[in-house]
Amino acid sequence: MTGLRLKRYLPVVLDMFILMASVCVAYLLRFEFRIRVEDWSVMIAFSVIYCVLMMPWLIVNRIYRRIWSYASVGDMFSISRGIAQGTFIVWSVALVFYLVLERYTVPRSILLMAPIFSFLGIAGARFIWRLMHDGYVKHKDERRRVLIVGAGEAGFIVARELKSERSRYYPAAFIDDNLNKKNLNLAGIPVVGNRYDIPEIVDKLGIQEIIIALPSAERSEITKIINICKTTNRVIKIIPSVNDLVNGRFTISRLRNVDVEDLLGRDPVTVDLSSIADYIKDRVVMVTGAGGSIGSELCRQIVNFQPKTLLLVGRGENSIYEIETELRVKLRDKPIQLHAVIADIQDARRLKHLFETYHPQVVFHAAAHKHVPLMELQPVEAVKNNILGTWNLVEFAHQYAVERFVMISTDKAVNPTNVMGASKRAAEMIVQSKNSVSSTLFATVRFGNVLGSRGSVIPLFRKQIEAGGPVTVTHPDMMRYFMTIPEAVQLVVQAGALSEGGETFVLDMGEPVKIVDLARDLIRLSGFTEKEIPIQFSGARPGEKLFEELLTREEGTRSTVHNRIFIARSEHLSEAEVSEMVASFREIVDRQDTVTPMEVKQLLKHWVPSYVIQETPPPLPTFTLKESNTAEHEYAKMEVAATLK
Repeated sequence: MTGLRLKRYLPVVLDMFILMASVCVAYLLRFEFRIRVEDWSVMIAFSVIYCVLMMPWLIVNRIYRRIWSYASVGDMFSISRGIAQGTFIVWSVALVFYLVLERYTVPRSILLMAPIFSFLGIAGARFIWRLMHDGYVKHKDERRRVLIVGAGEAGFIVARELKSERSRYYPAAFIDDNLNKKNLNLAGIPVVGNRYDIPEIVDKLGIQEIIIALPSAERSEITKIINICKTTNRVIKIIPSVNDLVNGRFTISRLRNVDVEDLLGRDPVTVDLSSIADYIKDRVVMVTGAGGSIGSELCRQIVNFQPKTLLLVGRGENSIYEIETELRVKLRDKPIQLHAVIADIQDARRLKHLFETYHPQVVFHAAAHKHVPLMELQPVEAVKNNILGTWNLVEFAHQYAVERFVMISTDKAVNPTNVMGASKRAAEMIVQSKNSVSSTLFATVRFGNVLGSRGSVIPLFRKQIEAGGPVTVTHPDMMRYFMTIPEAVQLVVQAGALSEGGETFVLDMGEPVKIVDLARDLIRLSGFTEKEIPIQFSGARPGEKLFEELLTREEGTRSTVHNRIFIARSEHLSEAEVSEMVASFREIVDRQDTVTPMEVKQLLKHWVPSYVIQETPPPLPTFTLKESNTAEHEYAKMEVAATLK
């Protein structure tokens, strides 16, 4: 406690010394450093009186209740106001003495100079304190040199935080594309060039980390800057959201590493919240596959629109338990009923009981088998879950007058080359056909891969990097569409609001991404080079194709009111044809003990003519692609091309 009191009263003692010293300095200047003996007693007496008259006004202006390591212009104004008020009192007392004694006991120049020196001394002490806190005094070599991209308000906040005495970073320079800022200083740090100068500046200034401070820039611009920064092989970090900066919540700990999601190059999805609220609010909503990556994110976003009841349906008890526990914490003070239900969509009796008990009004169907190689080996399971399970849900949704039914599909359903994709295309047909005879609005939403989902390459790559490599890529030309999970789910929920029945909604996935480029990015963003974590090509797996598509050759699209959602013009089977299709699949499932995988695939081919039964591709010889010079890299590409031929 004694130490805290000493620290608190130290500024008061320091200011008293500065006030008295200001009078002494004024006397020294006034008498050119030759003060007469008779003036010494007057100087000392006046310095004490001056201090006594000044201090109350500094206290009134609350300058001792401020944290001076964060001193600002407003704090300087408080000091100047206190000095001005105290000066008025000092001059008033001096005037009274003049009227009584008919002469000035203190020279008038002293009365003018002392307040000026007082302000400079008190404000200067705070300024030096702030400089020490901001790290100007700290030895630069002890800290990691940082390049800040963006010499704006956000960049200034980042620089100020980095220069604090507790930071282990030293901001060496700014980068900004505004040519008018070049060679200027911001927070004492020079602006040395634009984005294209980053590689040169990193080498020239010995930069160890790059921080991107552009919270309001478009995602596409951020991606371009990140791509330039990647060439430096330095750690790249990015500041949090604009809201954190505006609300003053930014700290060094909130800096995050650039992730793969930042490299997609698309601006965030904007969602029409009013239309979403209309069809979900106060409704009983069922989500199948609620424990999966897409299903669980659906649940997280649905609860924001105040449904009456949310049913979490899934057959994996651990995943359902986890999302239920998470949502119960989130819904602690909200009147939303939450029911975790362990059920298999293949079990028609169990589903009927759920519909009879809860009477869901909106159904999001995200339950499916999605793993391509596994479904190639066990096609009956894909039929049972993806086709017959969907049929069960669609039938009960129709019978119990569900208002809206939205099924999550995949780009692999387009011109499928694998069992998983063909089974999802058959499921799309079931949903579309039922819409023509039902009061329920049935719709399908089709999109590509989502980053971070179960079975996605990203978690696999991360595990391989953590294990020290190598990172395995099936083929150098393999390309996929990618979205983030929240992005995809927001568009799914939005598509449900747009549905008028029978549509196959296609989400704008942006440009496809090469998987090998994704692997390289993840290696670099993890702080490694391809020499440390090599990439190996293992060959395409059964059922995989190099390029995914979002539309069949026969399908065109028409736009919707949302610029990221389109409607495919696809051909529908009649309800009678779909019933016949389901019956044929049910018959083959009934004799699954004797049926061969090829028989299942041929039946899928019969009902999904665009399905191409793919023979197991010849494995690509495994070799390691390492960081190399241009000639070596070109030779490696020629070797791959020759192998494929």
